[in-house]
This record gives sequence, structure tokens and C-alpha cells, in this order.
Amino acid sequence: MTPVKIIALVFIVFALVKLLVICIDPASWKSVIKTIYTKSIYTTVLSLIAALVILKFLLQEMTIVQVFASMTFMMALMMAQFAVLGKEIVELSERFFSDRSIMKKLWLPISIWIALIAWALYEIFV
Repeated sequence: MTPVKIIALVFIVFALVKLLVICIDPASWKSVIKTIYTKSIYTTVLSLIAALVILKFLLQEMTIVQVFASMTFMMALMMAQFAVLGKEIVELSERFFSDRSIMKKLWLPISIWIALIAWALYEIFV
């Protein structure tokens, strides 16, 4: 099995477990959310390490442009999911973006996005 298939399989297993738990007892998922997001520094570091490892394996079979195209597909699915919660999403975004320090809090992920976007644009146009 290739690394990309393993990544996909891990995602599938996590997604199925999450869906199963949410279908059986949605409130029980709150403990998972609390566990993950109350220790935000650990979640950030582990997520970035996972993203780097996953990107490394993806780039063995795909280009950065193909990775971005795949992310666009995932973004469309996530947008459809969050659209159902439109009112709540708008309220949450208003609360986040009324905080002038939000950009200071998000400097690392924004920097990573800018670097990845620049890389993809370079591959597309150069």
C-alpha cells in the first residue's frame, strides 16, 4: 500500500468513527473537541507536523498544483457542510474578526498559506 493510500485510509477511519459517534450521541463529540482545542499549542504543533509529513508524501505522487486542486474539492465539501450552520458561522466570524489582535494570533498559519500559495503560483506560471 502506498503512503498516499495509507493517508487516505487513516482519514477514512477517522471520518467514519467521527460520523458514527456523532450519529449515536452528538453531545459526546464535545469531549473530543475540548480535548483537542483546550491545548491549542500542542494541537497546532502536532497539526503542523502532520501537515508537513502528509505534504511530503503527497508530493511524491502529486504536484503542489494538484494538491491545491484537491484542497479546492475539500473546501467545497466543507463549505456545503458549514452553510447549513450559516447563522452560527456568521456570528462566530463577527466575534473573531472584531478582535483586532486576530492577525497576531494567526500569523503562523497565514504565513504558511502565503508560502504555499506562492509556491503553487510559481508552479502554474513559471
